[in-house]
Amino acid sequence: MPRNRRLNVVLISVDTLRADHLSCYGYSRLTSPHVDGMASRGTRFLQCTSPHIPTHPGHTTMLTGRDAVSHQIICHGGDVELAAEIPTLAELLQAQGYYTAAADNLQRWFVRGFTDYQTYEWERPSQGPWRKAEGVHRAAAAVLDRAVQSGQPFFLFIHYWDPHTPYFPPPPFDRLFYGGDPSDPHQHGMEEVLQLGPFRQVWGRWWGHVTDIQYPVAEYDGAIAYWDATFASFIERLAALGVADETVVVLTADHGEELTEHQMWFDHHGLYETNVHVPLILWGPGIPAGQVVEDSVATFDIMPTILDLTGLSLPTLDTDGRSLVPLLQGVSLPPREYLILTECSWMRKRAVRTPRWKAIFSLEPDFHNRPPVELYDLLIDSSEQENLAECCPAVVETLRQVLERWLRERTETTGQPDPFSYQDLSVQRAREELARQGKRQHSERIRYR
Repeated sequence: MPRNRRLNVVLISVDTLRADHLSCYGYSRLTSPHVDGMASRGTRFLQCTSPHIPTHPGHTTMLTGRDAVSHQIICHGGDVELAAEIPTLAELLQAQGYYTAAADNLQRWFVRGFTDYQTYEWERPSQGPWRKAEGVHRAAAAVLDRAVQSGQPFFLFIHYWDPHTPYFPPPPFDRLFYGGDPSDPHQHGMEEVLQLGPFRQVWGRWWGHVTDIQYPVAEYDGAIAYWDATFASFIERLAALGVADETVVVLTADHGEELTEHQMWFDHHGLYETNVHVPLILWGPGIPAGQVVEDSVATFDIMPTILDLTGLSLPTLDTDGRSLVPLLQGVSLPPREYLILTECSWMRKRAVRTPRWKAIFSLEPDFHNRPPVELYDLLIDSSEQENLAECCPAVVETLRQVLERWLRERTETTGQPDPFSYQDLSVQRAREELARQGKRQHSERIRYR
């Protein structure tokens, strides 16, 4: 059928995907051969940060181009709704004649602006393979077919859930990176993990027999490889339907994952690079092939970039991000002096990240007993292992003032309160309820993070 030749866009968010565990980002294991191929034919951003985690604020930031003070969403499943006057990317594209479709299960405000919103389910065995990516792919293929049949330019949002816990990829991916005995009695690395307070029941249910702490890490990587193979099927479908040459694919994540680096095992809390450094890869017509961008960018830049790529850049649009199209064209943008990071899940923290430093400030004691203030020199300690807060108090104080000034300016500019100031009680109640309900509530938590 005749087609409008305006650019199509597919935005793919892979929940819990660390940039540094993709082989195209330098990881030692070949976890992502198909994504690597996409990166070689497109543009890869080396330093993309998801500033507000976990999943609900992460995706809200991505789909509105706003920071947490502006959109007020700081936790998953909280009481606060996204304000009606804040437009989503789907709403803006729908208003410009796009067929907007999603394969997603976040629901709530994430349905706004989608002509076609298809959720999905997958089997959830207590132990054994989880074929999550295939369930998402079925929904994604269905909405893609309908989008193509519409004859309109289309915007698709596809939300995958590998490699989110539990890391149970199906064969052969479950043994792709692990050949030993996960229950080796000579290994003791999982002992502390299996005693971790709020997670004891869940981790015991999934990994109670595991002694080797490298086994869950290998399964996380196997889950990436499983998703990567499924993702390849979606890209092949774009080509088979004849729309690949007029479609830009944007690949990113809402946040990463802590594995073994800071004793916050196998979850996404903590404002370390493990959790906030996410991939950003663009591929398609007009996107330079083989380009690598080293400039620091953030997920709130994705929305204005997509609008710019589609020719729908709106000068009056209020976003906290900026279009990255100049970087795609080899034109430098003024560097950001800093980024403010926030998290509100099992812990409530803020951080200031500059090109050199990261200072993390706790808003309450956390159950991991991490120090209330942490400072890392990212240029010499990219894995954030040596806390310099006590030996560099002047740096800490400077970054604290940056944070306080940012918060003051953002609340004045937006007319919104500090979102942590009035959501603390509801968040605390939610976390206490999660801890009481144990694994049943944690299973529900998986659906929404």
